[in-house]
Amino acid sequence: MHEPYLAQLREQADPARAADMQKYHKVEREYLGLSNPQIDELTKAWRKELDTDTRVALADALWRTNIFEARLAAAKSLTQARIRPDDTAAWNVIVSWVPDFDSWAIADHACMAGQKRLVADPSRLDEVETWVRSDHLWTRRAALVITLPLTKQNHPKPAELEARDRILGWAAEMVPDHRWFIQKAIGWWLRDLSKHDEARTRAFVEKHGENLKPFAVKEALRHLRKTQKPD
Repeated sequence: MHEPYLAQLREQADPARAADMQKYHKVEREYLGLSNPQIDELTKAWRKELDTDTRVALADALWRTNIFEARLAAAKSLTQARIRPDDTAAWNVIVSWVPDFDSWAIADHACMAGQKRLVADPSRLDEVETWVRSDHLWTRRAALVITLPLTKQNHPKPAELEARDRILGWAAEMVPDHRWFIQKAIGWWLRDLSKHDEARTRAFVEKHGENLKPFAVKEALRHLRKTQKPD
């Protein structure tokens, strides 16, 4: 059932751009050479055209092609705040993709779809927590990327504060993992948190900063003024 939709992607293929993309992403798979706006335009139409069950099935079928733009389109087709009548199927298919993550662009697009479903049902944090102990780099990283919306409340409710502290605990577990993408994810999560919760950000860096890579500390504190040392 995905062939007509995959054909829409192929119609806009740009072989020269596709070759450049393969060199940039350094992962062996088929690239079509589409831009994000081109994929956005197609998936926006699909969201209007298809009911939830059909769209979830289409997204999973496109993902299974392992074509770069098809995987981005799969994620984008499920990226929306509300999915009616029940978003469980959408969440389950997004979770099923996580072990396949092998590059930041695909992982981040899928996580953006997952962020919406996590905000819709915060109890899904229990499932995400299992990713923290994964041996798979991209699964572990996804635990932080998919929870980024929980950094953004200026006036969080008690349950949101509890979730925030829970994820900071996950980040603390990951501090000894010095792989670049893990350290970058920790710094990214703290950087976004710093805009809304300076105290927790500084407390984390004060406690764990010596064991983080310097670039992760710099990323975490990017939006904060340097504290003045007492005379």
